[in-house]
Amino acid sequence: MLEALGVHSGDHVLDIGCGTGLTTRDAARAASPGTALGIDVSWPMLERARRQAAAEGLRNIGFVQGDAQEHAFPPEHFTLAVSRFGTMFFTDPVAAFTNIGRALRPGARFVQLVWQAAERQQWHTAIRAALSGGSASPEPASPTGDPFSLGEPHVVADVLTRAGFTAVEVADVREPVRYGPDAERALAAVLQLRMAKELVTGLDAVSAERALERLRETLEARDTGNGVWFDSRAWLVVALRSPGRGSAASARV
Repeated sequence: MLEALGVHSGDHVLDIGCGTGLTTRDAARAASPGTALGIDVSWPMLERARRQAAAEGLRNIGFVQGDAQEHAFPPEHFTLAVSRFGTMFFTDPVAAFTNIGRALRPGARFVQLVWQAAERQQWHTAIRAALSGGSASPEPASPTGDPFSLGEPHVVADVLTRAGFTAVEVADVREPVRYGPDAERALAAVLQLRMAKELVTGLDAVSAERALERLRETLEARDTGNGVWFDSRAWLVVALRSPGRGSAASARV
């Protein structure tokens, strides 16, 4: 993703859904003496991001709490925008990407990683199967609050085009994800996921214990001795902020 972003000295980088700021810090180092700004809705994550940036001595970095769909960014200020799994949850994706586009200079690149469809994610299917015992009902389609809302390339291209971006390119990325250094700590991490909470909520004590035991066995089976790993699939999406509204985008998948 950072290779595709191509940060240069003097760039001004906007990181959407920055979380604890790993990507923002990488961008700030590469952009110096330029700047990097991260935005996220989570205050605890931003506090950690600020502490880590200070510990690393980064002075050209900033973090702001807010929703990128509505936040009043300085117009045409940023030369690059990036998001690592932070753009799938907007209530109105076209409005959100339009707002982000206003913050970018004409021709600026917007580079994103987004999850592919749920059934292509081993971490999702294996955890869901373990907690449900294979009896979970089909997942309801949801246009918002859904980590897989941009899981189809034509959807991504359409949303970005309508938001005023052009030259949309979508590339397949397949990399494993690490859930923890061992099964017990991976278990603690998984139980923080919304999916896990939803599947366990409402179970009686016996059923909940069985579900947790199945999950523990699944995680132990994925423990390599160097962490608990699952396969995953993502799209690397690159688009350009159009010089003017109404430009037609082309998608190459």
